[in-house]
Formats: sequence, structure tokens, C-alpha cells
Amino acid sequence: MQAARGTPVDHRDDGPAGTGSGFLVRPRSWLLFIAVAVVMVAIDQIAKVLAVRHLTGEPDVEVVGELLQLHLTYNPGAAFSLGTRFTVAIACLACTATLVVLWVSRRVASPVWAVGLGLLLAGIDGNLIDRLFRDPAPFRGHVVDFLMLPNWPVFNVADICINVGVGLILLQVLRGVNLDGSRVDARATQPRGTEDAEEEQ
Repeated sequence: MQAARGTPVDHRDDGPAGTGSGFLVRPRSWLLFIAVAVVMVAIDQIAKVLAVRHLTGEPDVEVVGELLQLHLTYNPGAAFSLGTRFTVAIACLACTATLVVLWVSRRVASPVWAVGLGLLLAGIDGNLIDRLFRDPAPFRGHVVDFLMLPNWPVFNVADICINVGVGLILLQVLRGVNLDGSRVDARATQPRGTEDAEEEQ
């Protein structure tokens, strides 16, 4: 498809299936992804600071009877106290996971995907910040956990973000919704004329 002489051709497509560089297919969705990640990391870190300040050396605090209590603990492992002997490896994996999520987010154009990826990034980086900057040393820092349910490992806001984010991502996969908001079988049901127009672009 040619533009008038002297007029530059813009190959970028702002629609759900952008065909340009693939970066920021829908800026609003990407900004939603970033906003969710930043807000939830801030909430996680503020909650941890308050937990350390008010729960250190104090008995458990009942929030909802014995169903939900505040119990301060420091976790050298991954979410829910997994892999406590591999703190450095977990920190390195978290750095890699952060880069992967940011790379995948380039193609996000679905609000649900944006929220899911934003929560996932917030959960990864919320705990990564602890591993990088808390005692005993960089990449060996212990994660602050303070939420306790019966018969369940103590956890924090970042752990909640990881689980909810993964849940939303799995929901979109099961629904057959792609990162760009299109359905998996959209091409099969798309009118022939529309496909031809896209191929010309």
C-alpha cells in the first residue's frame, strides 16, 4: 500500500495486532501495567517497613481472630519459605524474571493481561528489593513476611501479587486471549478482505 508522493509511510499499527516494531502496541495498556507494578511495589515496601517497626519483639497480633494474624519473620528463601538455602540463586532468578516480564510487556494491549503482568512484576520485585538491600548482605537479604494464616507459611503483599498475577495470566490463557487482546482463533473467523488489507500493510 503506497502513500502519496512526498508523504512518509508510517508502518506502525496502534490496533490490537500491531505490525510495527511490536513495542507499546497500546501505550495505555502498557502504562496500566507499569502503574499497577509501581503502586503494588510501594504498598508492599510500606507494609514491610510498618511490620518491622511495629512487630519487632512483639507478640502476634490478631487481625481476624486466629484466621489472620500478624507475625513478623524473615525469610531467606522464595515465596512461602521455599528454597531457603538458595538465596543468591533466587535473587538472580528474580532479576532474570524481571527482564522477561518487561520484555513480554512490550506486546501487552489487553487490560487484564496488563494487570496480571503488573502484579507479577510487583511480586517479583517487591521481594527482590528485600534480597538486594536487607541484611545480611546484597543478594542474600532476607524477605520480610508478616501475614499468617492457619496451617500456611507466613507471607507478604508481594507473595499475594505473584499469586493473583499468575491467576489472571492463566485465566487469559484458558480464555484464549492473547497479549494484544485478540482471541486465539481470531484469524480463522476474520473476513477475507480484512486479512488481505493487513497483509498489504
